[in-house]
Amino acid sequence: MMKYRTEHTNTVSAEYGKEQGNPFLEALPELLGKAEFVERMKSEIHFPYDLPERSPQERRNYLTELTTWFQPMDYMYNLYDMLYRAMSATYQTKTVVESVRQLNEIYMDFRTGRERTLNYSTQAYSGAVLGVPGIGKTSTIQRCLSTMPQVIIHTKYQDKQFYTKQINYLVVECPSDCSVKTLAFNILSAIDRAIGSEYFTQAGSLKSISSSALTTRLKIICMNHHIGLIVIDEIQNAIQTAARNKQTRPLIKFLVELTNETSTGICFCGTLEAEELFMKQEHLKRRTRGLRLLPMKFDMTYRKFISSLWEYQATLQKAELTEKLMKQIYDLSAGIPAYIVKIVQEAQAQAILSGREKITYESIKQAVSYLGIEVPKVYSRGGTSISDFTVQEIEFETIGVDDMDGSEIEIECSVVEESKVITLPVVLEAKQTEETVIQPQEESETLTESTTEPVKRFYASKRGRKHRERDKADLVSIWKQNESAEYLIQTLGTYQMIERRCY
Repeated sequence: MMKYRTEHTNTVSAEYGKEQGNPFLEALPELLGKAEFVERMKSEIHFPYDLPERSPQERRNYLTELTTWFQPMDYMYNLYDMLYRAMSATYQTKTVVESVRQLNEIYMDFRTGRERTLNYSTQAYSGAVLGVPGIGKTSTIQRCLSTMPQVIIHTKYQDKQFYTKQINYLVVECPSDCSVKTLAFNILSAIDRAIGSEYFTQAGSLKSISSSALTTRLKIICMNHHIGLIVIDEIQNAIQTAARNKQTRPLIKFLVELTNETSTGICFCGTLEAEELFMKQEHLKRRTRGLRLLPMKFDMTYRKFISSLWEYQATLQKAELTEKLMKQIYDLSAGIPAYIVKIVQEAQAQAILSGREKITYESIKQAVSYLGIEVPKVYSRGGTSISDFTVQEIEFETIGVDDMDGSEIEIECSVVEESKVITLPVVLEAKQTEETVIQPQEESETLTESTTEPVKRFYASKRGRKHRERDKADLVSIWKQNESAEYLIQTLGTYQMIERRCY
């Protein structure tokens, strides 16, 4: 049974599995499987059954619910797995003793100014998730993190009093004029919202506080509450402001020190504009590796997305989603999910307003014009399309097959999600008589069917030459008519395609 199943708030009481000396790591919730992750992430909307009988004003109002519709994709589970492992890596070596020792080192440096000797913990996780605007980075990260509690309250561990508040994650957004001080204040504000403290008010009352003193105060607070991961959203704002004010070096130093000296994981989130600065600095380059997300391709992922969205029509006449219409919407949106939802929503509103009461290509073009959507035809190639992520959960089970002599042969079979068939080689160890493997007839037929079934390719490009009609004298056509050597030789002789030699 999974922990924290019955909780509906962001703050929970700690539950431990085996108490092995690391309460922060042991209190983390379990990593979800793909099926349960999809169930928690998806957000469906329900139009009323009598929607056609409602007035045009009411039906247009129901269209606003499309903004709350959310469909999980495979890349989202990859992102969830990355965020969970980032938190887990923070607590991997952070025992109570290590935390106190690390806190004392920073406190002594703050009070005396002496040089620190960093002899604790390993380096925390540091990475970045960059992508095209509208692809769903922020909403996906927020939904991924919402599947686990934000704050865990510890009161007792190993029969001893142990009171502390563990903050698993924080999400901080950079304002347009972000500086080192502003970013530090935003992190303090996020901590206050999570646990109800007043760190922001206390720091703000010190009008003459320097950036270095504020940074040190923030490091101590991060370690006091054992923050596992800080997600810094819209990081391109901080980078652009720092470059404009020629403060790039202090910003980079602040981010690097926050990661190294607190062992708190950092995940940067933003557009691909931030990649330029990340690539210029070598020590920042290795700390910002991660996902680079590009729009959907015109493949099965896009078809599933648009088909699911197409079911929510508030017009009186239901339009059919044809292949041509799918291609037109893709060309106008470039495969960006946010644009696709906006286009379908506004196209229905325009159809209702005009009285046509049906989605057409004209209403879609009009919606794109009103929304001012202009997308480039080609995006940066230094990334991965969200269509290229594939997550498959494979469960292995052992099946016993009785041999003729009564011995049992073990065969490993796999069950794959989403009806994606993967053919695995089956190896049978049995006694051979006259170079023939003896098998029961029913089992042999079953194994033959499972191993000869072709692999389904949903989104891969079909390779090879195009199929064409073959001539009746073609060797492949002759062989397919009757797969026997005698018939092949006889037919080749009929067409005078065989040469006989006498020796």
